[in-house]
Amino acid sequence: MKDTRRTFLRKASAALGATAFGPNIWIKKARAANKEIVLGHQSHRYRVIEGWGIPDGAKHPVNDCHEMVADARGRLLMLTNEIKNNVLVYDRSGKVLNAWGTSYPGAHGLSLSTEGTEQFLYITDTDRNLVIKTDLNGKEILTLDYPREAGEYESHGSYKPTETAINPANGDIYVADGYGKNFIIQYDSTGKYIRHFGGTGDTAGTFRCCHGIAVDVRHPMNPTLLITDRSHMCFKRFTLQGEYLERIELPGSFICRPVIQGEHVYAAVYRSGSESRANSGYITILDRNNRVISTPGGSAPEYSANSLQQQTKDFSFSGFRHPHDVCIDNDESIYVPQWASGKTYPVKLERI
Repeated sequence: MKDTRRTFLRKASAALGATAFGPNIWIKKARAANKEIVLGHQSHRYRVIEGWGIPDGAKHPVNDCHEMVADARGRLLMLTNEIKNNVLVYDRSGKVLNAWGTSYPGAHGLSLSTEGTEQFLYITDTDRNLVIKTDLNGKEILTLDYPREAGEYESHGSYKPTETAINPANGDIYVADGYGKNFIIQYDSTGKYIRHFGGTGDTAGTFRCCHGIAVDVRHPMNPTLLITDRSHMCFKRFTLQGEYLERIELPGSFICRPVIQGEHVYAAVYRSGSESRANSGYITILDRNNRVISTPGGSAPEYSANSLQQQTKDFSFSGFRHPHDVCIDNDESIYVPQWASGKTYPVKLERI
């Protein structure tokens, strides 16, 4: 297996650390010379790449940069609710390769699905109260209106979907109505209604803002749904049929959607606790056992009696302004689009 760029950098650092200066002195001097900003804890630490992905704002403007995914070609597709170009397509150097989309004023959620050799996007629009499936160039394939069949909605106005997740095994579509009535609606791959579950509430199987959802295949023989319950500051796990299984506490973290990469779960935290300052928020990373192991931009994770202690923003780093999502590339770098951030472009964190 070829070394990734991150592996190469680790080996180079180790070799230089063997000099008479010692590894810690060399690293500190290098960082001081380059004025690097390093975030994170334990095994997951990151270098902030200043100035990544900032194009000509007149040509490619943004409003809220809500979500971001990486396609099979390594391109990064970022969703904004700026209707001059709802989707910006980046390469990993930060160059904009393409832009499209002028009809999604409430563009919020962006999910990627693979069907055979093709990939597709699912966009949730909270203003138009729709889910739209497109190809990677923006051609609309399927539109899901509000779920009349569920019998929970009087009209499309009470339906404000925030996220989708696609089951890779059969193409089933799960829609999280995070800004509406907090139901999860399940469809088959053609858009036929199957069931719904959840709803607004404070019980184990209900939500206060089911903002995000993912199909968790880290245990391939037992795939499940991992769903955000943002106001309760936790993830909740359900079967693929909507049966409640467990709650994963994330005290202090108003979490966005779970993003699963390899053995880990990554997520943006748009603010901590009652904090509402303009540069609030951080990133959180959970291991295979759903324990937080790193919090770039936030306090170090601490456990007491097997319980995660409340986490907060580390205000020594002002570059995060309400992170809304994370996208992880093949080198495990993280790209962070942000909400209500003064129309900033995504922040790149390079894995050390």
